Amino acid sequence: MAGRSRPPRAPPPAERTRALAVLDLLGRALPEARIALDFRDDVQLLVSVILSAQCTDVRVNQATPALFRRFPDAAAFARARPEALWPLIRSCGLYRNKARNIVAALQAVAAEHGGRVPRTREALEALPGVGRKSAGVVLIQLGEGQHFPVDTHVGRVSRRLGFARELDPSRVERRLMALLPPERWNQGHQLLVWHGRRTCTARAPACGRCPVEELCPRRGVRRDATAPTRAAAPSSPTRRARRPSRP
Repeated sequence: MAGRSRPPRAPPPAERTRALAVLDLLGRALPEARIALDFRDDVQLLVSVILSAQCTDVRVNQATPALFRRFPDAAAFARARPEALWPLIRSCGLYRNKARNIVAALQAVAAEHGGRVPRTREALEALPGVGRKSAGVVLIQLGEGQHFPVDTHVGRVSRRLGFARELDPSRVERRLMALLPPERWNQGHQLLVWHGRRTCTARAPACGRCPVEELCPRRGVRRDATAPTRAAAPSSPTRRARRPSRP
């Protein structure tokens, strides 16, 4: 049908085997891989994910303690004026748009979902400021099914590994989901995020200390752009993120 994208071709068995081997190696190299955002419940998770757009998790974690003291639940956010959030989230960038989206999203959560962040993709993506990637991240942390959100790190690493060629995150996501079994999607997402942040960086990937170097075709990587081999960087998350309890 016109206008509908074609499903990705079925990957050959050898490519599936290589992809699983990559995840196994990354899992051994990054056993601590987890979401780097700090949150205590589903509302804090949703707000943190919205704030993380085009912003580092470290900076979000610096801003949210004061924000969550001021607005402790969905009802408090729903009653707020967006301007009240500005000074608390200014450091996260795009703070006017993010404040507007957070207030509108939590108004919908309070009015339509009883103050509880929805547990379906359709309902999450209907919230202001929540796209497909953000919805997938939230659902993973809430323990609601298997998902493979594609951010800039996942997309970049996937292309360098030869798992995908597309730039569009939705198409990369479909490639990865066709390549890997569903039970590896959630873990695979987090491993590719951490690998992209720590080793396979945008400007100077550290191929000399990459745990999957022998399995990587290094597509799109100039040989003179790789970083010199050095000791692995220390872990960056400052506090362990806590999964919200399931009601």
